[in-house]
Amino acid sequence: MTNEDVSACSRVRDYHRRTIHRYAAYAAGPETLDWDAQPSPFRHYEGAPRVALPLATDDDSPVAGRLRLDWRMLDTGLPPLPCTPSALGALLHLALGLTAWKSTGPDRWAVRANPSSGNLHPVEGWLFAVGVPGLDDGLWHYLPEVHALELRAAFEPGGAPGLHLALSSVMWREAWKYGERAFRYCQLDVGHATAALRNAAAVLGWSLAVQPVRVDLLAAALGLDRLPDFPARREQATEVEEAELLFGVGVGHVPGPLPVRTVERWYGRASTIDAHPMYRWPVIGDIADATRDALPRGELPAQAREVASPCGRSIGHVLLGRRSAQRFDGRHMMTRNDFDGVLQRMQPCRAAPWDALPDDRRIDLLLFVHRVEGVAPGVYLLPRGPAGGGVLPLLAPLYPLTPVEGLRSDLRLLATMAPPALARLARSLHCHQDIASTSCFALGMLCEFDAALDASPAAYRALHRQAGLIGQQLYTEAEALGLRGTGIGCFFDDAVHELLGLEDERFRTIYHFTMGRAVDDARIETTPAYAGAEQEPMAA
Repeated sequence: MTNEDVSACSRVRDYHRRTIHRYAAYAAGPETLDWDAQPSPFRHYEGAPRVALPLATDDDSPVAGRLRLDWRMLDTGLPPLPCTPSALGALLHLALGLTAWKSTGPDRWAVRANPSSGNLHPVEGWLFAVGVPGLDDGLWHYLPEVHALELRAAFEPGGAPGLHLALSSVMWREAWKYGERAFRYCQLDVGHATAALRNAAAVLGWSLAVQPVRVDLLAAALGLDRLPDFPARREQATEVEEAELLFGVGVGHVPGPLPVRTVERWYGRASTIDAHPMYRWPVIGDIADATRDALPRGELPAQAREVASPCGRSIGHVLLGRRSAQRFDGRHMMTRNDFDGVLQRMQPCRAAPWDALPDDRRIDLLLFVHRVEGVAPGVYLLPRGPAGGGVLPLLAPLYPLTPVEGLRSDLRLLATMAPPALARLARSLHCHQDIASTSCFALGMLCEFDAALDASPAAYRALHRQAGLIGQQLYTEAEALGLRGTGIGCFFDDAVHELLGLEDERFRTIYHFTMGRAVDDARIETTPAYAGAEQEPMAA
């Protein structure tokens, strides 16, 4: 490690410690919120040419039939469809598009295919298109509100055809509500969006592979370093975007790196995110700067995923019907087989969505099992990755870690607990939120922290993205079972570590999740995402 890397690593550790929620005090955030002055959830570039996109659910869409297939058909590998405007529209609709509008009284908000902390959606989507039918060669920005593309930069003629996707994040959307902890949530949302893109690509039979690129170079390619195009009335930090990830898209072939292209002309001026910010959080800019190195691709276990039996729910139902539960039915009991199946599908392998962001950094799952048939209420560990690794050796002197009989997944028992005591524990650890105790189970993601940061400060982003990837996989598994999931960003980090007896930073918890049967609020009205779009997800 260079001196610069050591300094950056120290800044990352300092940021992580200062943004931990504790029983005595939460991480620094705004003391008040003006919901009438919430940052804009949508960005556009004024003056940029637009192209409307077909929806995945259009009757003449080549994807519409695939949306009626059983969700487990994605495991079989669907044949690739040609790259057309219709296919591109389906990809973006299923991954980053709106899936419904919700309203109650005067309040109205959009629900999207990719989940987001607080439904604030910092992630923006981009296309680098060369030789794609129906699109001029150039850089295109996706507009989820109207399901269209706008041309941000036109390329000079020439060059091999290709298609690349990129993600950036408007960090102020999260910082407005969550203050200094917002950087963590943005990276989780990048992981959510990555998994959503990979699943959408699988519907088309396409591959998606992350491309190692320095953040500053990606920012320049996306025009995010052109600060005059991002005018700020008060604070520049509210308007700028952070470059995140670049993906190569393979349509029947292995995607290659993004070729260097000369921009013939830039279009548009960015719309305002927040004209009147009330707070400043300079530590977010500092942690972003400290973690901007490129990371090489990691390795995945060699095994492929076993194709599961049909679940009875369609691809369209799972991808377009995904929602975050706000409340759970505290009496619902999850079946043992369904629970075991979810755990098996949490293992990384060479399949979607894990292959979009291959990473050999270890993240094990700590489970609080409340209501699963044939599984005693208690605290459990699910190791992910090669046997004998991860946090297991650290916990072995303290807990029995006996495998649970009759499960194919490698679930290990830490301790059984009386249901009321377990409910109090789970609720307490998760910032006193009922969803952690009324669900069928809740879990925390324990990541290999020290080793990752010692390798590169940029691993801090990668760990959160991997956690977000796991979270999105849990969301889809819940939908496939007729249940609902909810990501939990608020938990008491140190209290979780103390529960396990983890005294150093070899492993840290960075994201939590809960799953159960949702209780919907009848006062909330649901309307279609786009005019003329199908209201309900397609049946299998």
